[in-house]
Amino acid sequence: MTASTPTRDRILDAAMELFSENGFRGTSITQIETAAGLTPGAGGIYHHFRTKEALLEAGIARNLERLTALRDIGRLMTDLGDLRAELTIVARYVLTELDNEQPLIRIMASEARTRPRLMERVREQLVQKSFSGFARWLEREADITPERAAAVTAVGLGALLSSRLMPTVFGADPTAVDDETFVRTWVTMMLGALAE
Repeated sequence: MTASTPTRDRILDAAMELFSENGFRGTSITQIETAAGLTPGAGGIYHHFRTKEALLEAGIARNLERLTALRDIGRLMTDLGDLRAELTIVARYVLTELDNEQPLIRIMASEARTRPRLMERVREQLVQKSFSGFARWLEREADITPERAAAVTAVGLGALLSSRLMPTVFGADPTAVDDETFVRTWVTMMLGALAE
């Protein structure tokens, strides 16, 4: 975060990081002001957000907006004519986006019980739309039925999500496989599932 970053964005960046580390309740307005480079206790945040809750909602909305491409994987792909190459690109892209959204994932894990309405929106935008977009893409690219595409998507995207959620949410990575090996194995598994 630099001083040239607009104040609203600095506040959102600081708040999302602090919410992901300390939880919503464990983060004070003063901590956010300090992290955003504002004068602590001066109330500068309130020029941009009415409440701390409004700040959380704005931060989540901004993160979800960044994930538009992930929600519509079909737009990501150009017709390479090589399903292996396309799946490799998808896997690397999804893992990169999940890495970029670690604060959002940690917030989802910590706030799911206390803010179910907000978390439902995250689940719908991040998970449901990503899964349905990927299934539609697979249906077209692999020429398979919608039911088969949905099943392969559940296994395939589920594996990608799990590879990032396990360490983030549970603090453990039972596989500890490097990304290149993981992506190669994932692509081979997907091609096998699509060939059945």
